Amino acid sequence: MEFHPSIEKASVQEIQKVQEQKLQELLAYLDMHSPFYQRVFRENNIQVADIRTLEDLQKIPTTTKNDIQQNNDDFFCITPDKIVDYSTTSGTLGDPVTFGLSDNDLERLAYNEAISFACAGIQRGDVVQMITTIDKRFMAGLAYFLGLRKMGASVIRMGPGIPELQWDSIFRYKPKYLITVPSFLLKMIDYAEKHGIDYQNSSVYGAVCIGESIKNQDFTDNILSKKIKEKWNIRLFSTYASTEMSTAFTECDQQIGGHHHPELIITEILNDDGNPVKEGESGELTITTLGVEALPLLRFKTGDIVKAHYEPCPCGRNTMRLGPVLGRKQQMIKYKGTTLYPPAMNDILNDFSNILCYQIVIQSNEIGLDEIIIRISTDSDSETFVNEVRDHFRAKLRVSPKIEILDFEVLSKTVFHPNSRKPITFTDLRN
Repeated sequence: MEFHPSIEKASVQEIQKVQEQKLQELLAYLDMHSPFYQRVFRENNIQVADIRTLEDLQKIPTTTKNDIQQNNDDFFCITPDKIVDYSTTSGTLGDPVTFGLSDNDLERLAYNEAISFACAGIQRGDVVQMITTIDKRFMAGLAYFLGLRKMGASVIRMGPGIPELQWDSIFRYKPKYLITVPSFLLKMIDYAEKHGIDYQNSSVYGAVCIGESIKNQDFTDNILSKKIKEKWNIRLFSTYASTEMSTAFTECDQQIGGHHHPELIITEILNDDGNPVKEGESGELTITTLGVEALPLLRFKTGDIVKAHYEPCPCGRNTMRLGPVLGRKQQMIKYKGTTLYPPAMNDILNDFSNILCYQIVIQSNEIGLDEIIIRISTDSDSETFVNEVRDHFRAKLRVSPKIEILDFEVLSKTVFHPNSRKPITFTDLRN
């Protein structure tokens, strides 16, 4: 099987032609099998045969997370006996949504991750340690395993947490790559330094980083990435995906954005009015899945604010690349005239090595305006520490949030909740 698909190095015109052919196949499939989209087509007087080009997509209304939450069963295009796996979304932007996958969908999922990992440089025979869960209906963990298996890599299924066990596994099985939330690498480094582990001379060459951004918008390393690399000289590769997309955008060796797999997904970047943004502008990523059998999506608004890059990559691919996620549309904060997203605040808090954990809380005050509370656990005994954090916010974001210091035992139970797949560093209490 080809893990460096030729379509990704084809001309822009050839890529568009392939996508438009697959789009027509999808529309015919939805028109025949999807109760939800049958209703959308009927209520909007849409004849699917009239949708021929990517530009024609704008004639179709967008789909939102709320649509799936309220009509979950109507999105299924196959009968329950054809479903071989049930996955759910993480629930970051509301109640989790159930996704079923057919046998063909699992094959597609494996292919997606295989070509994504190959894009990052992983090869047949490489040993890869998965520091992520594969249970609890988590699609990504399953996808990583299936993709690595398909491409002929060896997998160490360690699961998240417990630095001691991670290091034991690294020195026992000698993985070349890790798949992990990048902030956990700092915990592994801290454990290694405290216990005399020679991590600099381990087998690890690089890590595929999930769940957290490691790049600024210009593709330079952000604070989190710098803190890791200052201690541990390994390569860090960004990857971005979601359960709804069943598709990943992963960096190549050039590390200038996650590459689009045009045979698997159609992308649009839309402004607040639902129109395509101008090239170079950021907007909401809106996707149409290709080749999904159980629960395909048409013009689904992901809620993620991103910027697309269209110039050819030095790696030879001509596919569009996605920059780091600026933030979630629903998590946008208007604070004293300034528009903020949580990732910008994460970068500031990650700048302090003596912050053990933190949580950003947004709530409405008595007059309905957004209020920011930063809850911090720290090992600093400096009386000026809070002022230092507040001054750093003023310097970087021109805002001065309220800061609360909490005991680590108290705050960590909220941040590292056992039922959550990721650290809960942002809580939105607004109505």
